[in-house]
Amino acid sequence: MPQFLLSNQSDPYLNIAVENYLLSLPSNGQVTLYLWSNRRTVVIGQYQNPYSECNVEQLESDGGFLMRRRTGGGAVYHDLGNLNFSFVVPYELYDQSRQLSVLQKAVAAFGLQTEVSGRNDVLCQGRKFSGNAFSKGRNQRLHHGTILIRTDVEAIQKYLKVKPAKLRKHGVDSHQSRVVNLSELNPAITAASIVPHLLSAFEQEYGTPVRTLDFHQLASLPEVQQLRLSFASPEWKYGRWQQFEAQRSAQFDWGGVEISLQVDEPSATITSINIASDCLLPDAIDLAQSLLRGASTQQPPTLPAALDPASATILSDIFSLLY
Repeated sequence: MPQFLLSNQSDPYLNIAVENYLLSLPSNGQVTLYLWSNRRTVVIGQYQNPYSECNVEQLESDGGFLMRRRTGGGAVYHDLGNLNFSFVVPYELYDQSRQLSVLQKAVAAFGLQTEVSGRNDVLCQGRKFSGNAFSKGRNQRLHHGTILIRTDVEAIQKYLKVKPAKLRKHGVDSHQSRVVNLSELNPAITAASIVPHLLSAFEQEYGTPVRTLDFHQLASLPEVQQLRLSFASPEWKYGRWQQFEAQRSAQFDWGGVEISLQVDEPSATITSINIASDCLLPDAIDLAQSLLRGASTQQPPTLPAALDPASATILSDIFSLLY
């Protein structure tokens, strides 16, 4: 039986804690759709440097929140004019096109046609209204994303730092020209009015009846409360990034990367390395750091034989910045 969950809270750390709790559960063979909204929050990818992606001090002085997720991808802005969706899916049922079709059908109910573009964007009339990110849990997979509906575009400009190289890659002059609120295209779309259409599209794709989960019950679980504390902790949000200084940087087809490292000259080995990236495959960044830490500066490490092609490309590109 497919499962549906709608958050009634705008606490970003609680909402993502519930998402991660759902992902940690053993698979029951069914897909879960979870909808949630955050108040004034910049969400960054697992390996992003918050200080190069966001005006952290301004955001927090305005009463906003910085939240680091466990998936890859780039920084996004959330407010109550934004609706977020999460698909928690058993490995055997995971199909990105099916999951995105739920979003596309819901938007189509308002007379708007959409297209999937690039590595993780959904566009309407050539402008992005949804960014997506992905991860693999032990038992299930996660696909989550944003839906810009009535988001404060000026706040996006105020809090997010978008690198010129990324704008040039997309052939646009500003971040604002790349995104669109769906309410700008159809004023009938609100965060509330799209929910029944998302549920209807979910039922069309995965069948009925749909079991509705109790958000308050899940949010009250000790495991969820512990996850919330972890996501809200300074160690997780800021960690080692306050002293990060990029020494190598580049923009590739799979995303941007910045590298900070220390080298022991007598032994010609890399003693420490820190990689910031909006790559959609955070496991590849983790592996790159693991292989490079302690490696010789004269010759790149050998790539694991069983590495998938996408990860192999990412590691090869990162190594090319150092060797």
